[in-house]
Amino acid sequence: MVHLRVVAPADKTDRVHGLLCATRSAINVIRVPGASTNPTGDLIMCDVAREDASVIISELRELGLHHEGSIALSATDIVSDFAVAAEKYAPGSPADAVIWEELDQRTSESVELSGVFLIYMVLASIIAAIGIFLNSPILVVGAMVVGPEFGPVAGLCVALVQLRGPLARRSAVALAVGFPLAIAATVVAVLLFDAANVVPNSFSTDDHALSKSISSPDAFAFIVALCAGAAGMLSLSTAKSGALIGVLISVTTIPAAANIGIAAAYGDWDTFRGSAGQLAVNLGAILLVGTTTLYIQRLLYLRRKRLRHR
Repeated sequence: MVHLRVVAPADKTDRVHGLLCATRSAINVIRVPGASTNPTGDLIMCDVAREDASVIISELRELGLHHEGSIALSATDIVSDFAVAAEKYAPGSPADAVIWEELDQRTSESVELSGVFLIYMVLASIIAAIGIFLNSPILVVGAMVVGPEFGPVAGLCVALVQLRGPLARRSAVALAVGFPLAIAATVVAVLLFDAANVVPNSFSTDDHALSKSISSPDAFAFIVALCAGAAGMLSLSTAKSGALIGVLISVTTIPAAANIGIAAAYGDWDTFRGSAGQLAVNLGAILLVGTTTLYIQRLLYLRRKRLRHR
């Protein structure tokens, strides 16, 4: 279940308290008059079935509580027959429920164009480049996990579904700056490796199977990116967040960026174009299916809201 902690101004406390008491999927409704001083108001708490959390929060927002008071939410485990009964009143499975406010918070944190984001992009790309040179799938997989690029892609999906221009711009800027910087850093790293005689004087995809695979996008690459995009969005929007690591390992965006940098450093423009195609296929497929998945979840949420108001 989800624990809600609401601070409401005195003139709206009765409406908030009445709304929560009338919600059959909410239990443990507690009202403490005058408990809050900043903002000033009454404290109202309850525990609500995860499936109805966003619907109830949207009704509280319609009362203007996010402007005149505050709404806090956190996951909680409750051992009670009342909790079991409350979840029965909320159709669906708690594991499949989307708490949109929680999703907004996750995506807002992961789309920031920060120094840490850029450092992770650079480090991931260099690790992937070394993995390509050594034909080491383990290093390439490690680079996929380190790469933070799925956050801005997910943020862009959320922005497209919810029509949030500022979030879309922040996500697009993070991708537009992060990938070129990662590629440029890889070029510099490869040139330094070459100057130090750490890498060979020439590079051929015939001798590097991973590079050849990355620079040869095909139908399977598109299908894998579609599946990974859908799984990634589901893992972010529901309680099944453990699947996200598998998604990161399935997406060939960071290895493609690293392969672009290697190809540019050696002047191998065929590999450069192939790797750029791989990057575009992965980003495009993830964006397409991620937005579609989230849009379907949004429709189900809006349907739940309509049913509640009947």
